[in-house]
Amino acid sequence: MNDAAMQNIAKAPLVEVRNLITRFELKGGLLGRTTGRVHAVESVSFDIFPGETLALVGESGCGKSTVARSIMQLDKPQSGSIRYDGTELIGASRAALTRFRREAQMVFQDPFSSLNPRMTIEQALIDPMRVHRAGRTKQLRERAVDLLARVNLPADHLDRYPHAFSGGQRQRICIARALALNPRLIIADEAVASLDVTIQAQVINLLMDLQRDIGIAILFISHDMAVVERIAHRVAVMYLGEIVEIGDRRSVFNNPQHPYTKKLLSTVPVADPARRPIGREPMSDEIPSAVRAPDFVPIHLPMNQISPTHYVRQS
Repeated sequence: MNDAAMQNIAKAPLVEVRNLITRFELKGGLLGRTTGRVHAVESVSFDIFPGETLALVGESGCGKSTVARSIMQLDKPQSGSIRYDGTELIGASRAALTRFRREAQMVFQDPFSSLNPRMTIEQALIDPMRVHRAGRTKQLRERAVDLLARVNLPADHLDRYPHAFSGGQRQRICIARALALNPRLIIADEAVASLDVTIQAQVINLLMDLQRDIGIAILFISHDMAVVERIAHRVAVMYLGEIVEIGDRRSVFNNPQHPYTKKLLSTVPVADPARRPIGREPMSDEIPSAVRAPDFVPIHLPMNQISPTHYVRQS
């Protein structure tokens, strides 16, 4: 993605996450006592700006999907602040959450389970618009045709069922459904992870084209640094529930500071031997557990500023 596009991003953030903590209790025994806690998200802070793609990266289990679910209020945070367009979402009224969920949509990893096999594509696209009373039947049908056109699928697909489509086509349909209510924010949670490389590129290009055309903000969650390098304006690296490094894409990829960021980048294949990085450690197969004792008190180390747009957590 062209770095010059960053100049067009508005200064006021659309989403502001501050000191977000989300934990899950583990219970056991006959009395169901708390035996431990999963520290899924620990003191996470970041902004997402209109027209920007922020990539949240890390291995499975690092907490990045829990961050997404916490933003959407699908998981309940223990503490912190999540503000959308200036409105606090934690503890917000039902009306405020309804407005937010109309303007913020998710695209999940598995397009096969994301679509109801008993609903036609037309029904799948129209259903969210009916829930939010976005028009009459004829208008909704016309809108469904327009949505398919946006993701480069013909109108005759509306009467078909999900089983008739490939994985890439289903993910395009899921993106079309996410666009049904004209969102300002799309959270793509490993949205291309289950697709082959060619289809991945098509879906990524589609998201980039949509962002250019309608100015949506994207929180792009992924473990694949090669994909992130293609789509992101900024990159936030998560490890064991914490953001350990955050910065503009060029700074993070060309000047990684945290050991974990360096390990992630070492997994990106480089065809030219002369361009292969020297001295980066390979990824370890052993991923530490986020489960802690009930009385465990985490230590949140501060972030050090490397440049005006690049920060790394002390290690």
